[in-house]
Amino acid sequence: MLDIKVIKAPAPGTMAILRQRSGNRWNEEFLPAAVGLVQGKLIDMVVASDIAEKTAGVEVTDIRGSCPQNMILLAIAGDTAEVMECLERIKEGGDGANAHL
Repeated sequence: MLDIKVIKAPAPGTMAILRQRSGNRWNEEFLPAAVGLVQGKLIDMVVASDIAEKTAGVEVTDIRGSCPQNMILLAIAGDTAEVMECLERIKEGGDGANAHL
């Protein structure tokens, strides 16, 4: 089961936290209209990342936990409508290409 949340118009401090926890993959000029957060088992987050990138022109990064090897969630950033569409597709399980065997 995935936990999914969205932040519309993320505050500068929120973006600073996401930048720091993602290894600064997003520079300070990157100010998305929305950020979707997805948390769950690693296998589900990798599939969620694939779905998001195939759905819309969003930026996806992993957000690390207390040690660099511990990925605890994904951040999907971009236009609000695109982020929302990605989150809906993730909830639905994508296009069937990533179906359970």
